[in-house]
Amino acid sequence: MPGDATLSHSCREVWLGQAIDRTELRMLDRNVNDAEVAEIKRRRVSIAFGLERLGLIPLRAPVVSCIILLALIVGAVFGIERIKIDDSLSQLFRSDTKEFKQYEEVTKRFPSTEFDVLMVVEGKELLARDNLEKLRDTVTDLQLIDGVRGLISLFSARQAPEPGKLPAALFPPDLPEGEAYDRFVQTVKTNEIIRGKLLSEDGTLALVVLSLDPKVVADNARLRATIGEIRKVMADDLDGSGLSRQLSGVPVMQLEIRNAVERDGLIYNVAGILAGCIIAILFFRKISFMVVAAFPPLLAILLALGVLGWAGFSLNMFLNVMTPLIMVISFSDSMQLTFAARDRLIAGEDKYTAFKNAVLVVGPACVLTHATAGISFIALQFSSSDLIRAFGEAGLLATVLALVAVLTLVPVFGVLLVRHEEAFAAKFQSADLGVNALRRFCAFIAVRMVGRPGLFSLLAVLVVGGLAVIYANLEPRYRLADQVPDKEQAVQASDRLDAKLTGANPIDVLIEFPKGQSLYSPESLQIIAQVHATIEKQAGVGNVWSLETLRRWLAEKAHTTSVDTLKEYVDLLPQNLVRRFISEDQTAVVVSGRVPDLDSSAILPVVQKLDHALDAVRAAHPGYEVAVTGLSAIAARNSADMISKLNHGLTIEFALVAIFIGLAFRSVVVMLACILPGIFPVVLSGTLLWLMGEGLQFASVVALTVSFGLGLSATIHFLNRLRLESPPGVSAAHAVERATVLVGPALILTTVVLACGLGVTVFSDLPSLRLFGWLSAFAMVAALIADLFILRPTAMWLIATAQRLRGGRHRAGPVV
Repeated sequence: MPGDATLSHSCREVWLGQAIDRTELRMLDRNVNDAEVAEIKRRRVSIAFGLERLGLIPLRAPVVSCIILLALIVGAVFGIERIKIDDSLSQLFRSDTKEFKQYEEVTKRFPSTEFDVLMVVEGKELLARDNLEKLRDTVTDLQLIDGVRGLISLFSARQAPEPGKLPAALFPPDLPEGEAYDRFVQTVKTNEIIRGKLLSEDGTLALVVLSLDPKVVADNARLRATIGEIRKVMADDLDGSGLSRQLSGVPVMQLEIRNAVERDGLIYNVAGILAGCIIAILFFRKISFMVVAAFPPLLAILLALGVLGWAGFSLNMFLNVMTPLIMVISFSDSMQLTFAARDRLIAGEDKYTAFKNAVLVVGPACVLTHATAGISFIALQFSSSDLIRAFGEAGLLATVLALVAVLTLVPVFGVLLVRHEEAFAAKFQSADLGVNALRRFCAFIAVRMVGRPGLFSLLAVLVVGGLAVIYANLEPRYRLADQVPDKEQAVQASDRLDAKLTGANPIDVLIEFPKGQSLYSPESLQIIAQVHATIEKQAGVGNVWSLETLRRWLAEKAHTTSVDTLKEYVDLLPQNLVRRFISEDQTAVVVSGRVPDLDSSAILPVVQKLDHALDAVRAAHPGYEVAVTGLSAIAARNSADMISKLNHGLTIEFALVAIFIGLAFRSVVVMLACILPGIFPVVLSGTLLWLMGEGLQFASVVALTVSFGLGLSATIHFLNRLRLESPPGVSAAHAVERATVLVGPALILTTVVLACGLGVTVFSDLPSLRLFGWLSAFAMVAALIADLFILRPTAMWLIATAQRLRGGRHRAGPVV
């Protein structure tokens, strides 16, 4: 279709640079604006059911509205101060399921893993005499740090007990020298208590386990101070040894998560502000319009975070992206409203009328875009994870607040800040290079897309269908390390434990005794021994500890199997060590092993085989409860299922959102038109994940779920404009072309802001947030591509098909 023949005179001046009389152009644009408002009045039922008129209320008293806004800002600041950080590593799997409740019960009855700091010391000369002395001094000094309530290291090992005497320490006060020291080193390496558990087989890595006071771990300031003191002691005592030293463990990971969340929040806020302001200034070339477009989203962030604080939400690895999400949700519609008002000012309207009409024309689409984003967050409520549900609740709340902020603040700021409308209109009627360049580009695309709609629609179906097949082959993925900053010590130290001591992540088997059975009854000791042996035989699990470890040691070294002797040794051990394996009421024990931090798909078979192997033990001891638990087991069992359910929820969301948009527009054509451009960003992003071998992680499936809702913003604004550009007598091609030119520049600019706002998460130290950020940004760009190259031809083809089906072959207007 030759596009020039169908373009209005006002657009030709922009696209083709033809000389049109300025007065004629102004009157033509004013007539178009009047036609838009008349069309709204003719179609009395708004696609937003009149909710957009909320933006007209503050216009009646803009100064009073600003005073109210100032009071709300003060309240929001106090609310932000109430926000806490949730750094629990198990937060993703927190739910009402039996498995998680059992895991929580184990952590309460055996409070070791949650409070253990793992110090990893490594070097080829680890067992050199001088280095061993320095390491022992380090261990001694660590025990004196405030907040450390116990410590286990290779120096905790004992020699074989002599009859009637307590076993002496393996390491004497004065270490031997010469050949005697070499023999001593061999004795240390072969000691069955520490070999492969606290000291690597080759003697180059030592593990020191520090048990912290739970009160210290719960207090961020005290935990930071204690970890800092531990690092200082390590650095001072091991100085000059040539040994590397790193810290890991849950408290260290929690501290690193807290630091990353706090640091990321600052980065996101600053980057989001800069992105919005810079882009607004570049294209509007006036400070006042920059404030009108960029400040409402920034204030939406402030108000939303304040409300989240007052509502008791805690920042975590997902809620930490709420800042850029609020920014992109609100900035998209803020830009659309500002563009619409700006066009009306250029056409000669006064500022009050211009911003009022902008709300009436663009406001319904703004409401609808926020509604679809809200549906995306509502879809997250079907997850079994408390964390993801909380993210969905917070996102829904923030979406509502962002809508109110944009609809009310853009017109208020516009009326208060825009000055000298006549001079502004005269200036930009003749010189609007940035926006005109974007409009020429949009016109170029539109003319070609509507030229052969059938062909392009068929290509779109084939492309989306092919990408969907690839997307369907994505497999769930989860690793604990992805939830922890990977540029800090914790992950690196865990990697060394994986390599040298079979793993850093615990996997526990809980044994609960029936009534009438005590800890030291023959059957109880027998089942502990059988479970211990079963875990040791399980491939992929190592470093097994339990009461059976002490029992075997006494049998081998003291040549006794006496229960009284076993009980005596248990009573002599430090309480913090005993509580690792025996509950305080002695009605349950834990047999603990360790596994590497691998993907859940690799850990799940290990957990399943272990659980199956324990069936024989359960059958032999009816009444005893034997359960495989621990964070590794919970993650392996639940992550794949949870990710799959989220993915299925996204599929359902496709249909729900399409139906919702169709009902809002009261058009089957619109419902069908938004399906392909809505699905395309998701399946294209999934294909990219497949090509990178990433699979579907929690962060990626949540990013795709939210991006689907956000990406529909461009589709909704185009369809809303197409509806207004389709009065009787106007051809479908002409309406599509004009709608593209009028909304296209704002859509392109907002997509850039969306991508920048979400893309700043690539600076995060948290791998999951980096994945969330770049994947969401990619999905935003893909949504723009879908809007320009898929929505236009499919809308044209569907309109033409609907007209033929309704017998309106000669009817001029699109059926929307």
